[in-house]
Amino acid sequence: MGGYGSGRRWSTKETTGDYRQLDVRRLQRDGLLERRFSFNWRWTRNGETVGDIYIHPEDDRVILKYRTRPPGQEWIAQEYPVLLERTRCHYGGERVWFRCPARGCGRRVAILYGGTIFACRHCYQLAYPCQHESPGGRADSRAWKIRERCGGWGCLLDPLFRRKGMHHRTFQKLARDYEQACSESDFAFCTKMGMSMDEVLRLTERL
Repeated sequence: MGGYGSGRRWSTKETTGDYRQLDVRRLQRDGLLERRFSFNWRWTRNGETVGDIYIHPEDDRVILKYRTRPPGQEWIAQEYPVLLERTRCHYGGERVWFRCPARGCGRRVAILYGGTIFACRHCYQLAYPCQHESPGGRADSRAWKIRERCGGWGCLLDPLFRRKGMHHRTFQKLARDYEQACSESDFAFCTKMGMSMDEVLRLTERL
């Protein structure tokens, strides 16, 4: 994607995790959009600032100001508006969205990704990190997320326990999803290793 307003799309296999993210939900939750005060938003890694952007909120838009340096080029100063849209929530209040500023887009999105300009993941053709995982990797990730939600104790071979305060029906659904994810993970492992499920079960019984 070129400068602000460009409609060009990159062909890329990058993921959303490779880009700095500007999440309007975080800005709304922290009350930064309603104060009408300009502020700096920073991205950090290991406690060190790796990027920052100046944001000036207005009634129906935010103004973004920052510098960017495309590979092999000089620093470029960027300043442009990103429109905001507000939708009513079913139980009161409202939700704020960005309108992607890339020319020809205008999608309503919660997150913009920072390249030369901040645009939606569709414009940059970004995949989610999980889309690059193997079926077994996705199943493992799903199982670990469930285990962490239930308290994070043990490994995938250990029984799943209900976290204190968790509703019983919620735990039952999570337990079913966990069992399914573990089965998919086991099947993927068997396929990769050229083993049968019986062989895997006998192997795990010896551990």
